[in-house]
Amino acid sequence: MELNLTRPICFFDLETTGTNVAKDRIVEIAILKVFPNGNKESKTWLVNPEMPIPKEVVAIHGISDEKVANEPTFKELSSQVHDMIKGCDLGGYNSNRFDIPLLVEELLRAGIDFEMKNVVAVDVQTIFHKKEQRTLAAAYQFYCGKDLIDAHSAEADTTATYEVLKSQLDRYDDLQNDMKYLADYSARNKFADFAGFIAYDKKGNEVFAFGKYRGKNVEKVLEEEPGYFGWIQNADFPLYTKKVLTAIKLRKLNTKLK
Repeated sequence: MELNLTRPICFFDLETTGTNVAKDRIVEIAILKVFPNGNKESKTWLVNPEMPIPKEVVAIHGISDEKVANEPTFKELSSQVHDMIKGCDLGGYNSNRFDIPLLVEELLRAGIDFEMKNVVAVDVQTIFHKKEQRTLAAAYQFYCGKDLIDAHSAEADTTATYEVLKSQLDRYDDLQNDMKYLADYSARNKFADFAGFIAYDKKGNEVFAFGKYRGKNVEKVLEEEPGYFGWIQNADFPLYTKKVLTAIKLRKLNTKLK
């Protein structure tokens, strides 16, 4: 089954220096852009992360310091990456919890103010886990009947993710071929910042999802404990989380001024 698209969707996969969204960096990014008419465009970049790649991580994806030493930095590539994904929906495997937050961090570090508010994000892993509880290689074998060669290669993982989603639509009649529906279906919880530090309550209000103010209304906490905002801004939180928190604070101030 081909995807029913109203605008392009970019499936992407990252290989990185680690799993810390705030600290780690991209070493490889592959993007497969699928257009509503079925046309496809793909691009893969190796990236110099400007930091050492741990040996245990090299053992997973095979990308060493030497391999990326002469490659461009993400900042140098950021305009190309942004041009390819802007105006598109996003798709990936475990992308809502990792790839999207890290990609947004890298774009913000590069000075590109990428906004997720109007983007729907389809996480193929979540659909898979809700249906079958497996890994990407197992998903590829289960849905497509193929072995995933070069697993942990960004390009191979990206192509496999795209093929798995199409096969999931073929297999499950209750899945709608609509990106907004699939994004809602593959979302675990509703978060304002994707990294999972600021969530939404049942009424749609932002609440903290961590620490001593877990479950507390963000606006009220910032009003009653103004120092908490400064602490988060100066601590090791993702840039996108800080951006969302700033927007909430400014929204409250603007409301007061009216």
